Amino acid sequence: MKCRLTICGLSLAVALVVCAMAPHTCHAASVDSAGVWSASMGRTVPVTVIAPDAGKSHPTVYLLHGYGGNHNTWLLKTCPALPSLADSLGIIFVCPDGRNSWYIDSPVDTASCYETFITKELVAFVDSAYATIPYRHARAICGYSMGGHGALWCSLRHSGVWRAAYCISGCVDLTAYPGRWKIDRVLGAYAGHQAQWRAHSVVNLDAADAGVDISLDCGSEDVFVNDNRRLHRRLSALGVPHRYTEMPGGHTHDYWRAALMRALDYLSPLLQRED
Repeated sequence: MKCRLTICGLSLAVALVVCAMAPHTCHAASVDSAGVWSASMGRTVPVTVIAPDAGKSHPTVYLLHGYGGNHNTWLLKTCPALPSLADSLGIIFVCPDGRNSWYIDSPVDTASCYETFITKELVAFVDSAYATIPYRHARAICGYSMGGHGALWCSLRHSGVWRAAYCISGCVDLTAYPGRWKIDRVLGAYAGHQAQWRAHSVVNLDAADAGVDISLDCGSEDVFVNDNRRLHRRLSALGVPHRYTEMPGGHTHDYWRAALMRALDYLSPLLQRED
């Protein structure tokens, strides 16, 4: 399904306000619902792609939703202004359905291979179907909560795919939450698989030589703020370049919407440059 509509004579600031109220009635960007085949999982995965209506190639930002969300959550709830942002910034947004996978290749459920899907199968599909700049220097990944974990996990383990990762309110240490958010369904029960949980927590990944531009952004009242502070301290101690932002706010769509604006302010000029 594709929706093409036009915005005329509006400034960006006005466009954002109007689009926030009526996201499908004021933009020229295409909003596509795609079914992307995953050979690794043997099924089709729903994906929403928002692309500028312009005849040139664009950088791409992949947006990962949080626990309980789906491929439409970013557009319909977190940031309805995505189509106008796609047009104004010249960025293609890709919003995959990650179920409650934590965006890893599950060691206990071979039908849940979202790391492979995101970093290989989905990127290949988007670069073949849309006018992307199909190189690392023009590709970033961003997510909130579970998706923040996914953005760091996928980028640090596949640094050749991503130039930058922006983690918003990320659950960066899975071991701190045994029994929560169905993590055990992808990693096994914590009691019997503690090493597995540690290995799949991004706070423990080696980021020293990844070469990924890392950003952490978390609300000062967020449930995960202490974990993000700890990751910030660890990266600093290791000498890993990164950006850390902490603003007033909690684990809410309002915070994530504002954080996305900060992310795009930073990522947009970064992705327009070649390595």
